[in-house]
Amino acid sequence: MRILLIEDERRLANVVKKGLMEEGFAVDMAFDGEEGQYLAQSEEYDLIILDITLPKVDGITICKELRKKNIKIPILMLTARATLEEKIIGLDSGADDYITKPFAYLELRSRIHALIRRSKQESSPILKIADLELDPIKHNLTRGGKAITLTPKEFSVLELLLRHKDEVVSRTMIIEHVWDYNFDSMSNVVDVFVAAIRRKVDKNAKVKLIHTLHGIGYKISETV
Repeated sequence: MRILLIEDERRLANVVKKGLMEEGFAVDMAFDGEEGQYLAQSEEYDLIILDITLPKVDGITICKELRKKNIKIPILMLTARATLEEKIIGLDSGADDYITKPFAYLELRSRIHALIRRSKQESSPILKIADLELDPIKHNLTRGGKAITLTPKEFSVLELLLRHKDEVVSRTMIIEHVWDYNFDSMSNVVDVFVAAIRRKVDKNAKVKLIHTLHGIGYKISETV
């Protein structure tokens, strides 16, 4: 999953980015509202973390402009303002949720997962197909009840495939949602990661779940 973090407090931004990347998220950062708004309007993200108080363009304005352009990416607003009125202003501008600074990282993580799950209309946090189960919050993966260990990036690729179960997911889509803005899209790293996931998930299973559609992309399905 790919996140845009728009936050001018660089120390806080770096701490949040480090935590999210350790869990397999791809994170782009912007330190002012102008750059943040540009990235939000030009790149594909699964969620935006948006500070209210920013240089050049404030978070409320960014949120309103994104919604005016019918950009429906979930927005989690960061605010140092604790009054009810100020929180309502943030939500009324189009934000989906807010969290008040200072915050605990675990709370931020939980809100991120809840917003992504809600945006994809998933009632349960557990992603399943056949006997394969992935828990994005606990970062667990099992098949037939047996634990499987994936690297953070492998976990993110598999999570994306599961969120689009029975659908074809192109290499471009995987790159846009799992790697950050600086990724070299000409490399074959996506194929390498999918091959590694397939070895761990399908190698000893009777039913193969991960399928390659040559020249198109990949699909996770009980049937080809």
